Amino acid sequence: MLRLAVTTSSETFDRMQQPLAARDIAVEHLSAVSRTIRLTDTADDFDVGFVYPTRLMEGGALTAQRQLPWVNGREAVLSSRNKAGVIAALSRAGLPVPETRMVSNPVDEETVINAVADLSFPLVVKPNSATRGVGVAKVSDVDSLLGVVDYLNLVHDYRATGDKSYLIQEFVPNARDYRIMVLDGEVVGGVERRLPESLDEGRWKHNVHRGAEATELTVSERHRELAVSVAEALGIDYLGVDLLVTGELTVVSETNARPTIDHEKYASDFWDRLAALIRRTAEQS
Repeated sequence: MLRLAVTTSSETFDRMQQPLAARDIAVEHLSAVSRTIRLTDTADDFDVGFVYPTRLMEGGALTAQRQLPWVNGREAVLSSRNKAGVIAALSRAGLPVPETRMVSNPVDEETVINAVADLSFPLVVKPNSATRGVGVAKVSDVDSLLGVVDYLNLVHDYRATGDKSYLIQEFVPNARDYRIMVLDGEVVGGVERRLPESLDEGRWKHNVHRGAEATELTVSERHRELAVSVAEALGIDYLGVDLLVTGELTVVSETNARPTIDHEKYASDFWDRLAALIRRTAEQS
């Protein structure tokens, strides 16, 4: 039986165990955080890993110690986590993305104002590397933009943050929020993320971790083609592609190379496809 090291202990880990065990893949947790690692002990306890750890230094040590191949390795995780890099790569590939500016601190206020001179408010400000909607804000004018930037400056000045960049991005009003799952070049399902009516008043972010609900989505052929093109442009085998859709307009807002598995909303052959990707990754090593 193939031994799969999974670096998350969240719901994805729980959901993977039984379906993959039925396909002769043993799913086990390999912690990358809150532990010590005996670097002089070699370990050959796993055949393949599932998604490189978000803490890159620990991930590098575990990979070197075990010579692990990864489904979504270090480069895939780094590429997807860099929101600015994703926007630039997709724009270069001719794929639809929001008009976006990347700001690398420190800069003065005039630089920020000039960066948005040809954009229309409201705008979205987001840290480049954060996840789950953390630190994302909508600003309605220059004063509110500079106020949010003040907070970012404080964080960048007084915290040991490795990434001191943020994005200023056009706001897409009244947009539906879709997460399309691409696995090995095929769309295997998708969800629409909505806030329940009790939380909907005055709120516009649809992150599940902030109270939104994910409902199964019938993915249109147009959105299937777009999501597959995104994964191909980034060279990532297992990818969540986030779309904002309003009327005839669709843009790719972000991608996630460490997406939560929500298999009940995916195609019936999802686990077969995932098992095949895991096996191929192990064999390629």
